[in-house]
Amino acid sequence: MNSNHHQSVMLDESIDGLNLINNGIYIDATFGRGGHAQGILDRLGGQAQLIAFDQDLSAIEYAKKTFNDPRLNLIHSPFSHMHSIINTLDLSGKINGILMDLGVSSPQLDNANRGFSFNHEGPLDMRMNQTSGLSAAQWLAVADEAEIAQVIYEFGDERKSRHIAYRIKQFQLEQPLTTTLQLANIVSEVVRGQKKKHPATRTFQAIRIFINQELSQLSAALEHSAPLLAVDGRLSIISFHSIEDRIVKRFIQTNSRQKRLPKGLPIANQAIEKMPFTDLGKQFASKNEIALNKRSRSAILRVASKN
Repeated sequence: MNSNHHQSVMLDESIDGLNLINNGIYIDATFGRGGHAQGILDRLGGQAQLIAFDQDLSAIEYAKKTFNDPRLNLIHSPFSHMHSIINTLDLSGKINGILMDLGVSSPQLDNANRGFSFNHEGPLDMRMNQTSGLSAAQWLAVADEAEIAQVIYEFGDERKSRHIAYRIKQFQLEQPLTTTLQLANIVSEVVRGQKKKHPATRTFQAIRIFINQELSQLSAALEHSAPLLAVDGRLSIISFHSIEDRIVKRFIQTNSRQKRLPKGLPIANQAIEKMPFTDLGKQFASKNEIALNKRSRSAILRVASKN
């Protein structure tokens, strides 16, 4: 299996959401294997710029070997830091669009050595940035049962989180928990499988989100997005599970909803606060795309425009 193969989800829809300007300046906040980046570059003029972020060093190394485009600026960094980097580049307020394709990429899932997959035996790592932080195995070794249960419940919506956490700690009394299939098997003994979902799906998702601090990174990136964007600049964000989508939805709605004035006050004398964004709605992957790429079935695209 080619570990660099990645089928970009909602490629055309997410790029259409950016409403590209020929020589504009854009950010691909989650480069991955560059599917969305290439799609953006294919539609831009020769003077445009695309600044691409990824915290996964293997993605950056792949891009340097594969992409040869002077319009592309690759940056090895979590997208939660993009505001400070864009400030350093003196481009704050000049960005015409930001695309975020959230979650784990196909190459990360398909490479057993990364530890994201419950279908392949490999080290229980799960770090998107393997140069820092604790691996999943290291965290599970030091975390207590209550903390593990809380993470699995909060970030995975897993109702049997306490039972799973208990079984993990019982397993560790006998031997170290170091591989993906060890963890998958522990969870499978507790959770009943569904037709289209592996029993360990929610647990792996939860631990991955926690290890990589994905939700706090997403919140930070969203909170700093408005000052980066030029007027009419776009946010185009693809999420893959309800927890991510809830954060994106809440951010866009909160920052696009006009504040109500107190009743009985003359409107002419009231300064109505201008909200930073206009909510342009959401889309789902087409039936055709879902048939070709099952990973798109849970995708939700939300788009907003800077006022």
